[in-house]
Amino acid sequence: MSSEWTKSQTIGELIAREGGSIKTGPFGTSLKASEYSDEGVPLISVREIGHGSFTIDAKTPRISSSTLNRLPEYILAEGDIVFARKGGIERSALVRRPQVGWFLGSDGIRLRPPKTCDSRFLAYALQSNVVKEWLIQNSTGSTMASLNQATISRLPISLPRLQDQVSIANCLETIDNRINLLRETNATLEAIAQALFKSWFVDFDPVHANAGTQSPSLPPEIQVLFPATFTDSPQGPTPEGWTVSCLSEICQIASGKRPEIRSDVECEGAKVPLYGGAGIMGYTDKSLFDVKKILTGRVGTLGKVHIATPPFWASDNVLVLTPKDQSNFYFSVNWLLAIDVHSLNRGSTQPLLTQKDLGAQQRVLPSKEILIEFECVVAELYLKIQANSQKAQTLADLRDTLLPRLISGQLRLPEAEQTIAAITD
Repeated sequence: MSSEWTKSQTIGELIAREGGSIKTGPFGTSLKASEYSDEGVPLISVREIGHGSFTIDAKTPRISSSTLNRLPEYILAEGDIVFARKGGIERSALVRRPQVGWFLGSDGIRLRPPKTCDSRFLAYALQSNVVKEWLIQNSTGSTMASLNQATISRLPISLPRLQDQVSIANCLETIDNRINLLRETNATLEAIAQALFKSWFVDFDPVHANAGTQSPSLPPEIQVLFPATFTDSPQGPTPEGWTVSCLSEICQIASGKRPEIRSDVECEGAKVPLYGGAGIMGYTDKSLFDVKKILTGRVGTLGKVHIATPPFWASDNVLVLTPKDQSNFYFSVNWLLAIDVHSLNRGSTQPLLTQKDLGAQQRVLPSKEILIEFECVVAELYLKIQANSQKAQTLADLRDTLLPRLISGQLRLPEAEQTIAAITD
């Protein structure tokens, strides 16, 4: 198949010959921060651009329709590829149908490929390590690596015939779709666990049901474990017999440690996942713990909660929670998820969550029998989440292995499809 590939060409040569364009997002003279809005379409900057996809959240600025009408040339279309212009120059993402109409921010550069090539294939090619290394080596800037339109124009690419581009993109997209489905399933399972926690321990629905103010929704053998009355407390009406406790009373809370060896990629001598506040941030050579732990950000990234199973290492920018009674493990996970840690931030230059502040958080605790029942119910959900996560990681590893070989023409499509079928069937 490699013989069918075109000779290497640059992005600029492709555009000059077949059409398309490269455009940098608007700078302050064109778009002022005062025009950002809480409503409208998302503005895509570096923080929203991932490795192949976009991520938006409550912090993502929005652009109103009046600004869109004034600056229509920065509206993203399906098939566009957006590069991070600085602070993450190896990252790029493909605009798919759900992102059509979003707005290109000043920290992005938009590549609009010609209609004669499959933008999905090109987007996958840009995710290869070869391209990422080229972008880093050819970036500009002394204090922060940056890209510009000229650099992207010089980026070399090799394209097969359009039919092969479509087939390869379909193959890789099949893997990504399965990964996304597993992640969406996990999000649903996590939401179910959190909803159950809220129902039992925040809204006290089973207690209200026993009091006759709403219909019961639990099996009788679980429903009977809950009281039927409330008592007054500083926290408000509290189920009869329940006690107020601090998080530090049911969990030991400590900081992680900085590893001696760290690698951004898994390699010989660094195969143990290394966790930071945002999740796995790299790899190291040994495990810090021999039992599963609950992790959350201490410095920088706050609010995300991770269940880490050995082998793993927790960096010094995370807090490590160990339930004193393992029958409280998933109760502790959901308690942590329910805490607004951003309101506890003590950092001036970057977010900071202290052990003391986190441990001082209070909640009304039920009887041990109720905690055991909750653990039994949600443990099944988290077992499914773990299994799905392992499947997703296996598929991601497969995609990352196949991608450079398919993109370069070293591997024929039928062989790749057989490999995928062997794992997914």
